[in-house]
Amino acid sequence: MSEPLCNCARLAARPLPEGGTPAREWTGWGRRFAPLNIGHCPALLLVAAHPDDETLGLGATAAALAQRGVAVQVVAVTDGEAAYQQDGGGSALAGLRRDEMVAAAARLGLPRPIFLGIPDGEVTADEDRVEVELEALLADSSPGTWCAAPWRGDGHPDHEATGRAAAAASRDVPSAFIEYPIWMWHWALPADLAVPWDRVRRMPLTSRDSAAKEGALRRFSSQLQRVEGPKPLAPEAIARQMAVGEVVFV
Repeated sequence: MSEPLCNCARLAARPLPEGGTPAREWTGWGRRFAPLNIGHCPALLLVAAHPDDETLGLGATAAALAQRGVAVQVVAVTDGEAAYQQDGGGSALAGLRRDEMVAAAARLGLPRPIFLGIPDGEVTADEDRVEVELEALLADSSPGTWCAAPWRGDGHPDHEATGRAAAAASRDVPSAFIEYPIWMWHWALPADLAVPWDRVRRMPLTSRDSAAKEGALRRFSSQLQRVEGPKPLAPEAIARQMAVGEVVFV
C-alpha cells in the first residue's frame, strides 16, 4: 500500500468548519463502491486523532461489530484541547472532550477509550511515540486484529500523522490496516484525482447502525453547541460525513 501525498494545502484552502463541498454533491455523484466484508474482522483497534473522529469516520461500523460480539477498542491520540479557546484553558476542554468520547463509546456499545495524551496539533512531532504506543496495543490484541486510523491523505496534519503512525505500527504485527476519511469530504470533489477511489470500500451497515452513530455524535456537545464562534461540527460537516456512508481505504 503506497503512502498518499499530503493534502494539508487542500484543506487549508477551504477553511474549517464552514464551506467545503456540499453534501448534495456527494449524494448526487452516483459512484458505487464495493463492500468490505467486516465479518472477517476478529477485533478492531479504532484510532482517532481527536475525540469524535472515530464516531464520524466509523461509528456505525464500530456499533455493528460490537453488536456481533467483536471487541472494538477506541484509542484517542490527542484530547482535542486545541479545537478552540475556552474559559479554563485547554485542560478544561480536554477533560470535557474525554468525557464526551467516553459517553459516545458507550452509546456505540464500546468500552472506555484509551487516551494517549499527545498534545493537540503536535502529533507530527510525536509520531514515533504514537507508533510505539499503537504497536504495543496491537501486540496485546487478539491475533489478526484490524487497525483503523484516519486516512494518511486526509488533509489535517494530526490526522495524517496519526494515519502514518498507525500504518507503521500495523506493519510490525500481523494486523490488517484500513484508513477512514474525515476532512477529505470537506476539501475533495467527486472523482477528485487526489483521492485513490479504486482503494475505497464501503461498510455494509443497517439503519440501526446509523442510528447508533447519530446518537453517539450527539454526545459531542462541545463541538455541536458552542455558544460563541463557529461550531467545529457544523450541520453541513455532519451531513457530508453521512452522505456516502462509511467508507475506508484498503
